[in-house]
Amino acid sequence: NAVLLGDSETETHFLLQGRFAEGDGVAEATALNEVTVHSATMSRMIEFDLYINDVFVYKQSSDGLIISSPTGSTAYALSAGGPIMHPSLDAMVLVPMFPHSLNSRPLVVPGDSELRITLGDKVGAEAKVSFDSQLEFRMHPGESLHVKKHAKTLNLIHPRGQNFYGVCRSKLGWASR
Repeated sequence: NAVLLGDSETETHFLLQGRFAEGDGVAEATALNEVTVHSATMSRMIEFDLYINDVFVYKQSSDGLIISSPTGSTAYALSAGGPIMHPSLDAMVLVPMFPHSLNSRPLVVPGDSELRITLGDKVGAEAKVSFDSQLEFRMHPGESLHVKKHAKTLNLIHPRGQNFYGVCRSKLGWASR
């Protein structure tokens, strides 16, 4: 009701942009929370190489990878063991999904990073790419997904005085005073 009465504040959130080859064209989509790469087949791992700004970071075998904005850090990424990021941070977090390694951990990278996830070329190891669990595309062995911060932002309106920590207390069940 406070928002309708004009007693509100605006908060700017960045969006994620994902792009990859699809057939003869290019598929692109936008996400507020996360872009997820995961196996196209139930109970199968995928293998992929991760590059940040064209620098090889690692090869991983896992159920997939969640690339989250600060807004999405309290959603799917949190459920997969990722950190909570304040929405004002200019960063992305990469959260491995059930990695086949004891030393794979979430990685926080600068918001201006350009990510490339190249799916291993193992026959039959197809993946799906989803954007905020709404849009879904199929990714084939050897193909690459490119993710970066979108040039456009999203302004969210909330009641004046609402703050991130209060929302976390309510949403995550943190103890109150």
